[in-house]
Amino acid sequence: MLCLSVLALACSMGSQNQPSETKPSMPAIIPRPVELELQSGTFSIKDSTAILIQSRDPQAKAVGEYLASWLRQRTGFKLPVRKLTNNADSKGHFLLATAGRHLEGGNEAYHLTISPERVGVFAPRAKGLFYAVQTIRQLLPPELESARAAAVAKTKKPLHLPCLRITDNPRYRWRGLLLDCGRHFMSKEFIKRTIDLLAYHKMNVLHWHLTEDQGWRIEIKKYPKLTELGAWRKATRDSEQPRENGLYGGFYSQDDIKEIVAYAKSRFIEVIPEIEMPGHSGGALAAYPELSCTGGPFEVSTRWGVHKDVYCAGDDKTFEFLQDVLTEVIELFPAPFIHIGGDECPKDRWKACEKCQARIKAEGLANEHELQSYFIRRIEKFLSSKGRRLIGWDEILEGGLAPQATVQSWRGLKGAVAAAKAGHDVISSPTSHCYLDYPHSKDDPGYPNWMGVTSLEQIYSFEPTPSELSPEQAKHILGAECNMWTEHAPQDLVDKQVFPRLCALAEVTWSPQKARDWKDFSARMKTHYRRLKSLGVTYYRPPPPPPRAKQP
Repeated sequence: MLCLSVLALACSMGSQNQPSETKPSMPAIIPRPVELELQSGTFSIKDSTAILIQSRDPQAKAVGEYLASWLRQRTGFKLPVRKLTNNADSKGHFLLATAGRHLEGGNEAYHLTISPERVGVFAPRAKGLFYAVQTIRQLLPPELESARAAAVAKTKKPLHLPCLRITDNPRYRWRGLLLDCGRHFMSKEFIKRTIDLLAYHKMNVLHWHLTEDQGWRIEIKKYPKLTELGAWRKATRDSEQPRENGLYGGFYSQDDIKEIVAYAKSRFIEVIPEIEMPGHSGGALAAYPELSCTGGPFEVSTRWGVHKDVYCAGDDKTFEFLQDVLTEVIELFPAPFIHIGGDECPKDRWKACEKCQARIKAEGLANEHELQSYFIRRIEKFLSSKGRRLIGWDEILEGGLAPQATVQSWRGLKGAVAAAKAGHDVISSPTSHCYLDYPHSKDDPGYPNWMGVTSLEQIYSFEPTPSELSPEQAKHILGAECNMWTEHAPQDLVDKQVFPRLCALAEVTWSPQKARDWKDFSARMKTHYRRLKSLGVTYYRPPPPPPRAKQP
């Protein structure tokens, strides 16, 4: 600790001892850091620069290698990564150090000091170091983010970082994106790219929507028909390129999932799987129709919307199947949460089903809403026995909330208020501010009339913590999540829907509320658009205004 304090002081003193220079313009960092003090001078990354590690956190060296790899591709320098020894001099180098728990803001906090002598990064844990690296990337020219930047490496010219001090930590612990791969299967490479873009914006949750009426996307070894039959549907749209047999779809093998989860871990992102139940289960019912109330037969749906056929809540075979599925899911995803959906479950089939009605009577339930609560509670009990916590959409409030459930509130924030007041954790995801399948502007063509508009400014104005909550109740708001549903967005259109709006939610969930300033954010985004372009992101651009009518 004494060594770290001396190094931090050296970083600070080094910048103060430099000749006075004109300060550069304020860097355009997204999301905005909690505190940023710009100073005179620059640090030069040269062929002699190394990355020094002082940490007992086993992931710290991996963060150093991540930074070194990124810089090597853009400079051609060796940039060795090595452990800092007591006799080593950090002058001219990067120093990444974990400093215990002395920084405010939790394990994701970091302190970055850049002087002409060195770059010092101090954090409680490696994840804080990682977020500091994302900030360092944004202190360099946007064009360096391009894959074509490797050509720069041949020149072996120094890169320059502005001298500054940053103290930074997130406002919320949950900063997420839902990606719906149920409606449209997306490639493994695309999922990894999405993870990289989330990490770049200091987001830490990928909510992976894997099952739907239109497709089952995860290999379950005990039930092979889920991917043999449930992962494929008839291609009915120009965007759905079928195989030779006319079927469209795909799935992730368990090896694919292990690879993606490991990749996300290296980017400090938790992958939360969603296995939908009791509704939105058409992919599974097409493979195993006996799990429905009617017995089928069914085809994987080719239409969007809410479907009446759902899992039979009165048949124990349904719960045996779901527990088997979840057992394999838990083995693949180490995150503490499993999302089970719970939304948009029509009760038509349950009302006409003898088994479901018998269940209502046997359990002393009042109606089908309480039957859904029974269903969710039973699944939660199973997940708890496996050391996992259940998340469900706010419909799981109906009929009584499961004891330890976390609620994701999408139909406004009434569900968030009710759940938090009842002592349950909440993820805020209202349609009004967090639905990325909605158009950016009322002038965007090709969207259904029922959709609202979710503009960049609207998302930036979002407050995830409802004002009705007391300070104690507000602690149950874990954070927020933007939702990329894909009825109208196959893989090639996802970028346009997600960006730049994800940048706004990244700042909403990371930066202090009191620091939020739309004009300042808009100004920083002018530079960030160049970064997105260099990253290969085909972000949304407003359509040109209609031509003005000629004056007579």
